[in-house]
Amino acid sequence: MKHFVFILALLSICACDDLKVKKTSTEAILNEELQSFTWNEVDEYPTFSSCETSATQQYRKQCFEQTLAATILKRLEAERIIVNRDVLDTLLIQFKISDTGDLSLLNFKVDSLTQAEIPNIKFLVTSSLDSLPTIEPAIKRGQKVNSLFTLPIIIKVN
Repeated sequence: MKHFVFILALLSICACDDLKVKKTSTEAILNEELQSFTWNEVDEYPTFSSCETSATQQYRKQCFEQTLAATILKRLEAERIIVNRDVLDTLLIQFKISDTGDLSLLNFKVDSLTQAEIPNIKFLVTSSLDSLPTIEPAIKRGQKVNSLFTLPIIIKVN
C-alpha cells in the first residue's frame, strides 16, 4: 500500500508537467497566420456585376477579363484608325484595382511600330476604361484588397 501511494504521488507530479499551459503572444499568433497564406492570390477576383452569376471563381475571373477586353476593343473598333502598314500586335496593359473598386492604368506596353502607326493608342485605351461598369474589388480573407492585373489585348488593323 505504501508503494501504491508513492507511485500515485509520483504519477500526479509527472502529470502536472503535461498540464502546463504554454502562453502564446498575439504577435506569435499573427506571425503564424501571416506565414500560413499566400499574398499573391486572392480568395475572390475583382468582378463586374454581370459576372457575379458565374458558378466558379475561374469563370468569374474569365468573365471579368473578357468584359474588360471587350470594352477596350469596342472603343478601338469605334475609332477610324488609318495605318500605312498592317498592324498585328499584342498590347500588355497592367492595371490596379483598388480596394474601393477604382481602376487605374499602371503600365502600357506597345510595340514601337504600333505606336508609330497609331500614335494615340494609349489615349484610346485609357478613354475606354472610363466607360467600364462598376467593379467589385478583390477579396482576401473577407477583406477588400488592392489587386494588380496584366491583360493582353490583340490589335489587328489592315
